[in-house]
Amino acid sequence: MAVKTEEKAEEKQTFATGDRVEQMCIKCGEERGHIVASISKKGRITRVSCPICGSRVPYKSGTTRTRTPKIGAPYDMARTYRRGQTMMHPTFGEGEVTALIEPQKIDVLFADRMRRLIHAHA
Repeated sequence: MAVKTEEKAEEKQTFATGDRVEQMCIKCGEERGHIVASISKKGRITRVSCPICGSRVPYKSGTTRTRTPKIGAPYDMARTYRRGQTMMHPTFGEGEVTALIEPQKIDVLFADRMRRLIHAHA
């Protein structure tokens, strides 16, 4: 019976704008982390946005789940990154590379916001 109580608590989890959830991106054609763009008064997700293509779509409750933590390698500015890689930054925590900007700059989505970092720096 304790298991059922835990399951119900998980189902009723509330979200805030800026939280990350997994959802199938219609434009990209891949399941990836999306950012919660809007929520209802009860804390349920209504719209999400894709950090890669920028699409903003309605939340579909059956296709979205909370992001499972993946441990990325420690951030190293000398290393070359590609889109979709995860990293562990010493200050900002875990992040995912969302775009390559110029030869030595990347956009990385962290839990709090998107940040531009240097990579492939000799």
